Amino acid sequence: MRHRPRLLAFAASVLLAAGLVSVASPASAANLLGNPGLESGSLSPWSCSLGSVVSTPVHSGTKALAGAASASDNAQCTQTVAVVPSTAYSLTAWVRGNYVYLGVTGGASTWTSNANYTQLTVNFTTAAGQTSAQVYLHGWYGQGTYYADDISLDGPGGSSAPGVPGNPSVGTVTNSSVALSWGASSGTVTGYRVYEGTTVRATVTGTSTTITGLATCSAHTYTVAAYNSVGESAKSGAVSTTTTGCTTAPPTPGGVLITGTTNTSISLAWSPSAGATGYRVYEGTTLRTSVTGLSATIGGLTACTTYTYSVSAYNANGESSKSGTASGTTTGCVNSGLPKHALIGYLHASFANGSGYVRMADVPAAWDIINLSFGEPTSVTSGDIRFNRCPVAECPNVESEADFIAAIRAKQAQGKKVLISIGGANGQVQLASTAARDTFVSSVSAIIDRYGLNGLDIDFEGHSLSLNAGDGDFRNPTTPVIVNLISALRTLKARYGSSFVLTMAPETFFVQLGYQFYGGTCSGCDNRAGSYLPVIYALRNDLTVLHVQDYNSGPIMGLDNQYHNMGVADFHIAMTDMLVAGFTVANTGITFPALRRDQIAFGVPAAVSAGGGYTTPAAVQQAVNCLVKNQTCGGYTLRGGTSPDFRGLMTWSINWDRYYNWEFQNSHEPFLNALP
Repeated sequence: MRHRPRLLAFAASVLLAAGLVSVASPASAANLLGNPGLESGSLSPWSCSLGSVVSTPVHSGTKALAGAASASDNAQCTQTVAVVPSTAYSLTAWVRGNYVYLGVTGGASTWTSNANYTQLTVNFTTAAGQTSAQVYLHGWYGQGTYYADDISLDGPGGSSAPGVPGNPSVGTVTNSSVALSWGASSGTVTGYRVYEGTTVRATVTGTSTTITGLATCSAHTYTVAAYNSVGESAKSGAVSTTTTGCTTAPPTPGGVLITGTTNTSISLAWSPSAGATGYRVYEGTTLRTSVTGLSATIGGLTACTTYTYSVSAYNANGESSKSGTASGTTTGCVNSGLPKHALIGYLHASFANGSGYVRMADVPAAWDIINLSFGEPTSVTSGDIRFNRCPVAECPNVESEADFIAAIRAKQAQGKKVLISIGGANGQVQLASTAARDTFVSSVSAIIDRYGLNGLDIDFEGHSLSLNAGDGDFRNPTTPVIVNLISALRTLKARYGSSFVLTMAPETFFVQLGYQFYGGTCSGCDNRAGSYLPVIYALRNDLTVLHVQDYNSGPIMGLDNQYHNMGVADFHIAMTDMLVAGFTVANTGITFPALRRDQIAFGVPAAVSAGGGYTTPAAVQQAVNCLVKNQTCGGYTLRGGTSPDFRGLMTWSINWDRYYNWEFQNSHEPFLNALP
């Protein structure tokens, strides 16, 4: 690391000896660099990889540039200015730190290593036809932070529009005026124009102004552009504020949307609210931050997790109601190994059910997830799950276990996922004790290990899940059968790691009905209503796919507060939109948050004999086109927006689909593959 500066010094001496580094005297002119001493408090118009503005150590004034060079980044800061061809310029800077470099991109440079501020100088002459020059400062890899101050490029300005000014900030605000200031623009600047929308509100030569003549308690948004004889720069970023004198609380802000995500943060923005002095961002009922502008970034979040936010406006007179919600998902999700849009089916592996037995090797390659149906308990409360393959008496064409396992391996080699599905209509599972929970974990693990499966599907129906009276917060359930199931699934996920596929197939009764009735709080309703919600919520970061059974269902109320009936596109649209948008759980005031779009699918019967609610392929595809593209939605308006990452379609069952000549598979696999 320490040899590189000596080599550069040697190279510089060679260039000087060859006369390649110009030492011509520069033409005298004002400093062409914007924000040369960082006194604006921001980096603009400097562009830095690892730069910041600091108050100490400085060479003069109150601010300086700090570049925190790392092992992989030399913390370069650059600024591009307009210059005159074939003209001499002098670039200077006061610097301190290990191996600080000053130079012109594509041209001359110099460096020093000094614990105290030292002035560096680079003289150069622009080439014929050159109209811009980029100057830079940087440190060296792994050598720590360097500092720079009083940076100057002396010479005549070129004939081009100036650079973009720094974003404006708000100073004193009165009933009728707003004070603004901003960072200086690079290049030759004649003056600055302050815009409100497309209207110029002020033209000044300095970097501050006060806008007057405003209405009391009114909201305003400003940008700034620099100009010279050649033209005007692009506009700066915007700043918003409200004049004082408000006598009522502001109206509810609108237009809340997610503007960016990282592994640990979500950024959002919204429209201004007249009379607001600030805004509060809520995650559910929790206040996450208060800001004066129209955007915020919430940090400290978990990777690959969906969060839902609303915004209120406030002033001295009170706070508005909360806005509509916006949901975003942090990045960092583990690749599930599934196609973007998957075809999911249940395979009768332990019974024939009138449709006939289908051997694993005969399942077509169209199916991306194959759920082996079913693992069932030895008794309702034992937690002891057994998977018994279909007996020869019922399934004469059943393959040997060795062939069954070999066929599973062949599917997995093609990228398919084979899961054990627990429950079904006849397999009631109530983990009422910790002993049953532990038995569930060990017995399910034994099935997964025996057949080398990719994961687990939870298909608890009937009376497997219910809520005890008073268990009213799905985020913190107290009912043992729910608490123990959550614990068991977390244990299995931890045992098998991030590649473990976890899916769920609840009926609408256990999920969407929770919008109207919740079993732990409602009086006189079925205590199973919405009882899957705490399980889904607790496993929301581990859940691969939730494919609610949109069949064998009564009418269910959607977010439009209308009842929807199964068997038509409208039902699938409304039920799925509830998961995309999130919804308030009945009688609790708590919002069940939206799931990630890639976690959401819906289930339909493969044929009329497979279950109530059969939906024609055309109607199924109408629903998917609405959800994915906001097309063919009929009279329903999506509350959760479009879902381009919608995971796909589930059906009961692969056996019934074969019985009806593969209508489901042949209709929907090419359709899903053609989606964006």
